[in-house]
Amino acid sequence: MKKTILFVILQQYADWEAAYITSAITMLGQGQYDIKTVSLSKDSVQSIGGFKVLPDYDLHTVPNDYEAVILIGGMTWRNEDAQQVQALVKDCFQKGKVLGGICDASGFLGTAGVLNDVIHTGNDLNDLKQWAGSSYTGEKRYIAKQAVQDKNIITANGTAPMEFAKEILLALHAASEEKIAEWYNFHKLGCYTAPVPKM
Repeated sequence: MKKTILFVILQQYADWEAAYITSAITMLGQGQYDIKTVSLSKDSVQSIGGFKVLPDYDLHTVPNDYEAVILIGGMTWRNEDAQQVQALVKDCFQKGKVLGGICDASGFLGTAGVLNDVIHTGNDLNDLKQWAGSSYTGEKRYIAKQAVQDKNIITANGTAPMEFAKEILLALHAASEEKIAEWYNFHKLGCYTAPVPKM
């Protein structure tokens, strides 16, 4: 039976931040994962790049059984409507499932209070503190790094879609560490400079 990975996308989501992850999960996961999208409603969601997606679920129809919840960054995580996603985030956190957020979506995880006891990163610490307010007490666990995984929580800044994807693949055990490293090096370094896989 396939494991469901839920990707939360809001209006003006960053399509490139989702593309590497979903394609890698599909290619490396050998059919063991089912990619599903979630949004505030089942109405069409348009990305920054103009792609339109009809979400598989709204927040009221999300299945109880899933393997991970991945929040894709974008332009509307600070809107009041986005606060509706907190219940799903907290459910995922309490179940100990893989939980990820990139760019402003990583900051949103701070507003939900799930970053306080894990090493994490984001776009900017001062912005995170101001945005999340009293919900965020994890300043000492913030590190200035492209992407971080700790206790099944993955965070990344907005310039790190490849690093974010790699950490999610590792957290899901989507393939061997060697295969994931090969995938990352190929896409990050290019076909002329990536190390040649050992035969």
